[in-house]
Amino acid sequence: MDKKLHVICFDVPYPPDYGGVSDIFYKIKSLYEAGVQIILHCFEYGRGEQKELNKYCKNVIYYSRKRMFILNNTLPYIVASRINSTLIQNLSKDSYPILVEGIHCSFVAFNQLFKNRKILIRLHNVEYLYYQYLCRIEYNLMKKYYFYLESKRLKKYESKLAPMADFLAINQKDTNWYHEKLKAKNIKWLPSFVAGDQINSLLGRGEYCLYQGNLSVIENETAALWLAEKIFSKCKKPLIIAGKKPSSKLKKRIHQLSGVQLIADPSEKEMIELTKNAQIVLVPSFNITGSKIKLFNALIQGRHLLANSASVTGTGLEDLCILAETEEQFIIEVNKNFTLSFSQEEIKKRAERFFAIYNNSKNAAALLEQIFF
Repeated sequence: MDKKLHVICFDVPYPPDYGGVSDIFYKIKSLYEAGVQIILHCFEYGRGEQKELNKYCKNVIYYSRKRMFILNNTLPYIVASRINSTLIQNLSKDSYPILVEGIHCSFVAFNQLFKNRKILIRLHNVEYLYYQYLCRIEYNLMKKYYFYLESKRLKKYESKLAPMADFLAINQKDTNWYHEKLKAKNIKWLPSFVAGDQINSLLGRGEYCLYQGNLSVIENETAALWLAEKIFSKCKKPLIIAGKKPSSKLKKRIHQLSGVQLIADPSEKEMIELTKNAQIVLVPSFNITGSKIKLFNALIQGRHLLANSASVTGTGLEDLCILAETEEQFIIEVNKNFTLSFSQEEIKKRAERFFAIYNNSKNAAALLEQIFF
């Protein structure tokens, strides 16, 4: 049986250097290895066309994202800016099933041209909750208003979409939320696709703690500052904060703190080495929705992992992490685990538990079952 599939992406899914696109890229790679011919549709608005995607896709088509004034539309901006007539025309040329990556591209589910097509929507967040959170932590008033308005529109949009579409959520927590709060009738958990099939953690001890992420994202900047100012200013252990595009505000504040080092824009190879050589990788989150790819990468590459419940609930990986919630608990756990060696027994336990859930080939087979049978 020929298996051909349209995949619509809200962004260009390479390089796999942040949460949503990491899941998409390794999913595409796994589907290709399972014999699926993929027609990939990407919205390109800064990441550029990527030749690497041609290795795994029969065809890759790029679209421009619209620029528009946010007050001129009742739809969420992340959706309205991706409504594209050329994409509709390209999807209409055949009857292959469609995998929609993110609420961002889900406008196709409302189009009568596709009422008899198999369409699955991959949820990367409960988006309206995510934008509520961004609104709370944003300090720029214009951005704060945008996040507020987008959250209101997304709640209305997701509430309308949820009962009529078929979904694959990225964690169990979002699955439950969509089912219970938004009345989704057909939603299942499909675990995130990850970078690798073995645990590469080093034995023994490291000499520093690590927080990493895209530092241009306000969510990650907030977490980095919280760790530097509230935790490591008190526990006096060395902390490295590493990631893309740190703001001048973050650079200035970290420069004022002793024992905290900022590494801006590390390469992928440098980031892996920083993770592997750390004693503790920190994955705090104040956002309750979505899955944290940095959590998965830390479990694959790092030693001890210290997180809070917002980072791990719904992933099935709670027992592989050191959990803390308050500032005091984080300080206690950093001090307690900074001198503990990482053992072969812990690596074995991590591999058994992690890959029982986050197994790319097994999850690709489950996805194919949903799409083609």
